[in-house]
Amino acid sequence: MGLTSLVRWGTANIKFAPPVAGGSWNSPVPGLDFLSDQIMLSVIVMVVGVWTAHRAARHLQQKDPQIIVIDEVSGQCITYLGLWTMAPSPSNWKYLLLGFILFRVFDIWKPFPVRQAESLHGGWGIMADDWVAGIYAGLLLWGVQATGLLK
Repeated sequence: MGLTSLVRWGTANIKFAPPVAGGSWNSPVPGLDFLSDQIMLSVIVMVVGVWTAHRAARHLQQKDPQIIVIDEVSGQCITYLGLWTMAPSPSNWKYLLLGFILFRVFDIWKPFPVRQAESLHGGWGIMADDWVAGIYAGLLLWGVQATGLLK
């Protein structure tokens, strides 16, 4: 799956939207291609984020400068991972808004181990707390989707 995604990225066959209900991208599992693209994009943002956040923080001589926002982008990517692969239909504004709100709540509240992730060195600390907040938000968003509360 990962190598296939990398090859598709190299040939500009990237899909940024899930297949329509009942549609397919020639995959045995509907939405699997989209999920692999989501994972690939998330990993790229994570790697680039750690590197750039570390360099920016060092240049600005601050532990976690507020002008760095790639950590928020990376956390949001994690929040929405797999959302459309569970069921192709919930790509509506309610899930997007709820995902954004949930991510911000966990990012601000910083429950265990979000705050502890901030203590990592350099770009890792800047990025990791948002990754954990994204995981929490994503799990809750999956739960809401699975129960069908937002229709």
